[in-house]
Amino acid sequence: MKIVVDGMGGDHSPTEIVKGCVDAIKEMTAHITIVGDETQIQLELEKYDYDKSRLSVIPTSEVITNDDKPVKAVRKKKDSSIVVGMNMVKDKEADVFISAGNTGAIMTGALFIIGRISGIDRPVIASIFPGIKPFLLVDSGANAECKPHNLVEFGIMGSIYSEKVLGMENPSVALVNIGEEASKGTQTIQTAFELMKETHLNFQGNIEAREVPEGKANVVVCDGFVGNVILKLSEGIADLFINLLKKKLKESFLVKIGALIMSGKLKEMSKELDYSEYGGAPILGVKGAVIKMHGSSKAKAVKNAILRAQPYVENNVVEMIHDEVSQIESIKSKEMKDG
Repeated sequence: MKIVVDGMGGDHSPTEIVKGCVDAIKEMTAHITIVGDETQIQLELEKYDYDKSRLSVIPTSEVITNDDKPVKAVRKKKDSSIVVGMNMVKDKEADVFISAGNTGAIMTGALFIIGRISGIDRPVIASIFPGIKPFLLVDSGANAECKPHNLVEFGIMGSIYSEKVLGMENPSVALVNIGEEASKGTQTIQTAFELMKETHLNFQGNIEAREVPEGKANVVVCDGFVGNVILKLSEGIADLFINLLKKKLKESFLVKIGALIMSGKLKEMSKELDYSEYGGAPILGVKGAVIKMHGSSKAKAVKNAILRAQPYVENNVVEMIHDEVSQIESIKSKEMKDG
């Protein structure tokens, strides 16, 4: 398998990107290509002992930053690491592209360079939500406004990824709403509810926001506006909880002793809430495998994103989504007929 990694994307590139790639090839047999500023990347590679036959560099002269406008940047910066990496997937020179760079540029590149799977209206960012029972949140930020059949698409694509990559047998799917009743929510949500019932999904109905972090469903479906709010709010609450806990654990000598006794369990809890354990978020619905990492990803997250890419490619997730297009088309037809 051939993996191409954006060496210039994210807050800690290329240092942490390179380290993550070096760590990853020690645990798998794939070939990794890092695209980006060759001088900077080679300086980082010189720090490590690794199998040089399985890690190479393709030089690029441009970088798409977070300040760039995505569409303009993808069109103008042809020799950027994102555009070059995307073209490698399009031209079958690589099996998957991984980046912690500009989210908008990655989505734009995936759509305009690699292209949508025919029959899929809205590619989606599917984020793995950490916790006691990790689950997939689709959409986590790509599509702020959706039609009912888009939400069904998200459920189908998320279900395939959860089964084939995350190892969830017959994954349960739920729709985010303001109540469990089918009559609750906007007309879009109500229609999506009825359409999902007619699919082969293991559809569990609506799920309220307070139930989402509990992992009551393997795949949680919503539009990108709601999903991004859920994701960012959860990150903020997690940070708040950890900071408050640290503050309380320093208040007295006895509390510090208790914290020392509990240190093992606290580390376990921290690990369960750590996004870096899961690597990155796949962009589902395009004709190639693309993984978007968190902008602040360090080596551990980079390594795990690369390792997660292997089942994504080997289990033919892109092809399986393509095979489900006929069901999606029938859902669209029914929505148009009823609407």
